[in-house]
Amino acid sequence: MINQLTLILPEILLIVGAVVVTVLGVARSKVWRDAVPTVTVILLLASCFLVHVVSTEDRLSQAPLIMPGLGLYAKTLLLVGAAALVLLGFGLIDRKLEMAFASGRAAFDPIRVMRGEYHSFLLLSVAGACLLCNAPDLIWLFLAIELVSLPTYIMVATSRAARRAQEAAVKYFFLGAMSSAILLYGFALLYGATGTLQLSGIREAFAMQAAQGGVGTLGIIGLTMVILGLCYKISAAPMHIYAPDVYEGAATPLTAFLAFVPKAAGFLALILLLSTASYTLNAANEMVAARLPQPIMALLWMVSVLTMTLGNIGALLQKSLKRMLAYSSIAHSGYMLIGLIAGPAIVDGFGGSNAGGSALSGTNAALFYLLSYAIMNIATFGPLASLERNGEEIETLDDIAGLRQRHPGMAASLAIGAASLIGLPPLLGFWAKLYLFAAGIERGQTILVIIAAVNSGVSVYYYLKLLSEPLVAATNARSETISASPSMWPRMASIVTAIMLVVAPLFLTKALDAANAASAADARTAVRVAPTTDTLGVSGDDQPSAPEVKVGLGN
Repeated sequence: MINQLTLILPEILLIVGAVVVTVLGVARSKVWRDAVPTVTVILLLASCFLVHVVSTEDRLSQAPLIMPGLGLYAKTLLLVGAAALVLLGFGLIDRKLEMAFASGRAAFDPIRVMRGEYHSFLLLSVAGACLLCNAPDLIWLFLAIELVSLPTYIMVATSRAARRAQEAAVKYFFLGAMSSAILLYGFALLYGATGTLQLSGIREAFAMQAAQGGVGTLGIIGLTMVILGLCYKISAAPMHIYAPDVYEGAATPLTAFLAFVPKAAGFLALILLLSTASYTLNAANEMVAARLPQPIMALLWMVSVLTMTLGNIGALLQKSLKRMLAYSSIAHSGYMLIGLIAGPAIVDGFGGSNAGGSALSGTNAALFYLLSYAIMNIATFGPLASLERNGEEIETLDDIAGLRQRHPGMAASLAIGAASLIGLPPLLGFWAKLYLFAAGIERGQTILVIIAAVNSGVSVYYYLKLLSEPLVAATNARSETISASPSMWPRMASIVTAIMLVVAPLFLTKALDAANAASAADARTAVRVAPTTDTLGVSGDDQPSAPEVKVGLGN
């Protein structure tokens, strides 16, 4: 218990920090209110530092986690990415209201200011995503997923004064409630199929079932419900309908946040839950990586194809920048699902060819793609957050026409981000797609990879608009009125992430090694199960004893 509490100290810091930020946000002193974004960034980076302090091999080996290496990689990505996303909104939240306070046109009213609440909810949502990595059971996992989602409903409603924001929040909330109900029902069925809430126990039960002829019907239905519930979190078909309206209605910095943090949390939850059904027992009664049950493979296959196809077709029809990027985000969820279908590398036992973490696997490729997508997401949304027209957000492709003339840095950032989303070499997005597609082909998913490649080719059409409009097109009446927002931090975040897309391929080996270590439990956790002839799904004393788990994170 002490080890578990120590491992979540970074999340505790974020939750305490959320309270501090809320209080600062309603202070009468403008200096304290202006400090809220800075304090939020400091809290996120301090939490990231704390993750590396507490995530020692000894503590991870004693924690009841099925993927003990996941937290270090995923939390670092989430916390650093969230800090960059805070920079996108630096100086934008409550800007008009603060100007009214300063000019005397309005008296200070703590009820009207939202800066503290916005950043407080952001910290809580990130804390939920980080807690998800330490989930030992279904109850923890469900609460963490809800902690990610619930703050975002309020953030959408309060991010803008426009009526579209309230409409988007209502749609987001009700569809989110439905997905939570589906997810919870799936968890109940998983409990019924395995007789335990512990993820390690579920994996043990599924491995036994797989060795005895296949995972049972109840377990398959439970996993199906779980996948459908989490499709909402990752904006995957058939639960993707809300995304364009919500992305368009929310403020641009929040749109960038929604495109990454909830999506990352959904994929991390899927990786954890699907890994419970990705193992079987070999002749020596040891768990070894195996393929997912065929019905689950078929479901994920269909979801992946529908998601990438509908996302790209929808993006082709858009003139609104944020709706186009919403459909783009949907399509990228379809690509990432290829990694989950490929799953962990199949070896002859733990300590085999994958023991060094060098073998290519879908899980590793999906985690690496998630890192790449985070950088591409910030580089693309950054220019939209840092520019405005007559004090309002830029909305259409006409607004960015000829951007190179007055804002060359933002034009270059947007172009590089779009080129990386296409997958043009040598940018980071190219390598992310290459490893993802290679993992799919290695696991026999050639047709799926071909469909993904065709979809990637289709996406070139609308991404080239994002690339060419700011660099090649002539200015027009709308684009000539575009100006930069007062804060320099959104522009700095955009330029830095654009540079990273160019430079990061030089460090591919380190990034891939980190992704390999994150999926250490899939390939380097030795789980020996005592021989048993009992049937599964029983409770009480007839349940098989908990497995002895030995974790080795080093290469």
